[in-house]
Amino acid sequence: MRLLRFLAERRAELALLVGQHVLLVLVSAGIAVAVGVPVGIALARRPRLARPVLALANLAQTIPSLALFGFLIPVPFIGGIGVRTAIVALVLYALLPILRNTCTGIQQVDPAVLEAATGMGMTGGQRLRLVELPLALPVILAGVRVATVVSVGTATIAAAIGAGGLGTYVFRGLATVDTRLILAGAIPAAALALIADGLLGAVQRSARPGRAAAILAAVTVAAAGVALLARAPGASRAVVVGSKNFTEQVVLGEILAARLEALGFAVDRRLDLGGTSLCHAAVRQGQIDLYVEYSGTALTDILKRPATSDPAVVLRTVRDAYAAMGLRVGSPLGFNNTFALVMRRTDAEAKSVRRISDLAPHAATLRVGLFGEFLERPDGMPGLLRAYGFRFALPPREMDLGLLYQALAEGKVDLVVGSATDGLIAALDLVVLEDDRHYFPPYDAVPVMNEESLRRHPGMLEAVESLAGRLDEKAMRRMNYAVDGEHRRPADVAREFLASAGLLSR
Repeated sequence: MRLLRFLAERRAELALLVGQHVLLVLVSAGIAVAVGVPVGIALARRPRLARPVLALANLAQTIPSLALFGFLIPVPFIGGIGVRTAIVALVLYALLPILRNTCTGIQQVDPAVLEAATGMGMTGGQRLRLVELPLALPVILAGVRVATVVSVGTATIAAAIGAGGLGTYVFRGLATVDTRLILAGAIPAAALALIADGLLGAVQRSARPGRAAAILAAVTVAAAGVALLARAPGASRAVVVGSKNFTEQVVLGEILAARLEALGFAVDRRLDLGGTSLCHAAVRQGQIDLYVEYSGTALTDILKRPATSDPAVVLRTVRDAYAAMGLRVGSPLGFNNTFALVMRRTDAEAKSVRRISDLAPHAATLRVGLFGEFLERPDGMPGLLRAYGFRFALPPREMDLGLLYQALAEGKVDLVVGSATDGLIAALDLVVLEDDRHYFPPYDAVPVMNEESLRRHPGMLEAVESLAGRLDEKAMRRMNYAVDGEHRRPADVAREFLASAGLLSR
């Protein structure tokens, strides 16, 4: 019942996400059929060519979906973030079953039937159209059916690159450990897969599958066209706000978006995009107009500069380097979200651990949980261990940011790498260890904007700068807890903050 009430409350947003999901599947499956069937027919005529082409298509299937999206992002013309890249990836995944089934279906047509068609005076084109395709159609439709169902599931991952769809709820639910959100994304996605499988199964079993397939294709094209037209108006005039894929970033993205909307801007939200590198590449390429970065992250992870403890020096260095990339770094929002090593209070007191250096005697037995990016960052785990002169004997467990505190609270890990503003720290009565050797640089939250976007949207800079100094650690921690602990919508939390600060009016 709680889930049903939740779905009823979110029905407008849910309908939008379902529409986005269906559009991704319709367009990608349509392109895959348009490409796969003719190529499959050609491969059936050239068996020697079929083997390497099918092997290549099979190779694309072996690449994990999230990795494939990552590979495509930097590719010119077809890469970047958003719907375009998602469709390219989904087409690559859908091609194999369509290619293979089309090739197999054509090759399995009885040679005697083909010989009889030739004896009746049919040309090659007539024989293909009137004999081979009708006989091979059930096999081809089986491939289309598999490809479509696979696309419904894979399209869920597309939310990680800002393409929308039901994966938005799934990723948001993982980040906030909210089962309702996960189910709100997973159940409709499963229902869409069953509906698609049922429709294509009915076409496959019909007395005239060719006619049924043509009708379904016409309806699909019309629906996709209407959806694309519905998305088109005003898209080029909207300010595109991005964020990384954890709670605080989504809240900050919603704050930026709501402030811009309050000042009359149309806003396109591309939240939950992924890690630092993805957001940085997106804002440089103009695929998003702005997002919030952290000064220490920009210094060490993007610029690969050595860390320094002076916030003014860090900000000045980042601003100068980003200006050369065509980016504007705005004024700090008012809080420093440094990394934090966090333990359960009972364990910290039992082991007399208050500072990071106190971990050295216990490093052989501690189970550490962290997000994967921290293992690779210049200001991450390798540098931290060098600075403090110890090593963890057990390999760290990598997991989604939203699951770290749940794992710590449940005793599955003993130490996690989080952030100073994480709302669950106080809620779960956890302890943040003191960085007594001052390893971590300052991580002041700063908006990063594309200079071309600022010229295209007059007044955007002033709107963003109106948020300077408005957020302190306490306010950010409270908003993070409202989302993670109380399971409130990030958009509602953001608007509540802006209203309290008098920033929801012109």
